[in-house]
Amino acid sequence: MKVATDLESRDRRLGILLLLPAVVLFALLILYPFGNSLWLSFNRINTMTLASSFTGLSNYREVLSSPEFWQSLVTTMVWTVGSLVLQVGLGVAVALMLHQNLWFRSLARGLILFPYLLPMVVAVLVWKWLFNDLYGVINHLLMSAGIIAMPVDWLGSMPNAMIAIILIGGWKYFPFVVLAVLARLQTIPEQLYEAARVDGASAFARFFDITLPQLRNVLAIIVLLRAIWDFKEFDLIYMMTGGGPVSSTETLPLLVYKQAFPLMQMGKAAATAMLMMAVMSLFMVVYFRARRRFEDA
Repeated sequence: MKVATDLESRDRRLGILLLLPAVVLFALLILYPFGNSLWLSFNRINTMTLASSFTGLSNYREVLSSPEFWQSLVTTMVWTVGSLVLQVGLGVAVALMLHQNLWFRSLARGLILFPYLLPMVVAVLVWKWLFNDLYGVINHLLMSAGIIAMPVDWLGSMPNAMIAIILIGGWKYFPFVVLAVLARLQTIPEQLYEAARVDGASAFARFFDITLPQLRNVLAIIVLLRAIWDFKEFDLIYMMTGGGPVSSTETLPLLVYKQAFPLMQMGKAAATAMLMMAVMSLFMVVYFRARRRFEDA
């Protein structure tokens, strides 16, 4: 009995020892930055001397009373929803196509990863060239087809700029949806489709009665992850439009950057970041509650 107790105690200590590096990394990479940002949000920082003075909730009051914050929040929601709808719709459609028995399926499955693996800087440079209002290929093709008579300023006017970044975001990230959906499609029993064909079910009926219910859980996870990632997207929008024209594509991450660096308002930037995290946390709570209610039904 004593030997068994000693073995359990040794295993417990070994388990704690093995978890210790992960705990230390979590504290250094997550807890410390979060705690420091939270502390900054309650202080006003002199960026020249790094001296701080406690101001309580004044940073939060200034941010919440600023029309710029609410406009950036609306812009962030428009970008997130638009990009997410395009990613999921295009990703599911391409995954269904690649799941068919096509002769070029292996090659297509490899090439479909190209946008996702392409470095963001390279992708942005290519798309800025395509959308250029003077020598861009998109304007040239549209004018050659007679769709437009004059070049369109895609990145310098609204709503063209928002449409452009949503299209680029959908193109850049839809391969993630393709991979996740395709992996789930390959696990659906073929007997379900064979039975549906015997009963005379059409292709649309098979999709809505078999495929879509089987994809429900994986699509829920995809929507959650992509919504969080798109909500905090910075580099694509910053390099494409810089938040312009004026501030019509300025999302919350760009607002945090502007407050922290060009304006040197570290306290307000930290407060905006905390509010941004609160919004994402609210989305996650709503998602998990809805999913639990759906599973219990």
